[in-house]
Amino acid sequence: MVKAIYRCAKCGREVELDLATAREVRCPYCGSKILYKPRPKVARRVKAI
Repeated sequence: MVKAIYRCAKCGREVELDLATAREVRCPYCGSKILYKPRPKVARRVKAI
């Protein structure tokens, strides 16, 4: 059971979902089907070649 945090595109609330057992991917607050995975706060550094 790995739960991930997503952000709803319509209401903006953070939703915790387990995609392995979820029957449908929806926001439980507003019913929107569009969910985004938030980006991490820390920027990644890539070494140039």
